[in-house]
Amino acid sequence: MTTFTFVIIIIVAILFSAIRILNEYERGVIFRLGRLLPTPKGPGLRLIIPGVDRLLRVSLRLVTMDVPPQDVITRDNVSVKVNAVIYFRVIDPNRAIVEVENYLYATSQLAQTTLRSVLGETELDELLADRDKINHKLQQILDLHTDPWGIKVTAVEVKHVDLPQEMQRAMAKQAEAERERRAKVIAAEGEFQAAHKLADAAQIIEAHPMALQMRFLQTLTEVASENNSTTIFPIPIDLFKPFFENRK
Repeated sequence: MTTFTFVIIIIVAILFSAIRILNEYERGVIFRLGRLLPTPKGPGLRLIIPGVDRLLRVSLRLVTMDVPPQDVITRDNVSVKVNAVIYFRVIDPNRAIVEVENYLYATSQLAQTTLRSVLGETELDELLADRDKINHKLQQILDLHTDPWGIKVTAVEVKHVDLPQEMQRAMAKQAEAERERRAKVIAAEGEFQAAHKLADAAQIIEAHPMALQMRFLQTLTEVASENNSTTIFPIPIDLFKPFFENRK
């Protein structure tokens, strides 16, 4: 191998080491002799100075990160295990590299501590019934702390709340008692409405005595059509009052 060929190979190797290709969702943070260049490189073919520049790739895509289950004691002293998921993206690649050593790990640890802190100030009923409010509060706190890192937290969702067995049984008894209470209230309301209707009917019959006789005759017709056996039915004396008057 001649010296000229060796030089050509060295030049080609240097050129290849100077070429970087960035995807559309990536930005290149460049350090030149240890100093940060102010503007990240965009997607496409990019050239760096070998041995002088160091390029770090940063993805701008939305990151979905699971928060491992955390043991939390709520404000009303109930021990629960809660996990969550956070959605965030890098909006400033330079700060994401310079301000924090590993922004993925740092965001994960911050999410775990924030989850325990916020839920520790929340009662169990609020945690189970008002999940959207808690999610919004978690998102605001995380976004505030990650903003100096160039990271935007877009959403936080509490996925699962694992209750102790004794608490599950207590809640089941409470739900059963609540259903029984509602059933009794509905039955009492039905009786109350029926009593009102009977009172109204009694007032109508009192104002119109013939209505009672018409109802009596209607009842006789219904009994005669349904049963073929002999039925002894008391007849009101008021039905015979016209005959007594005619005899006088």
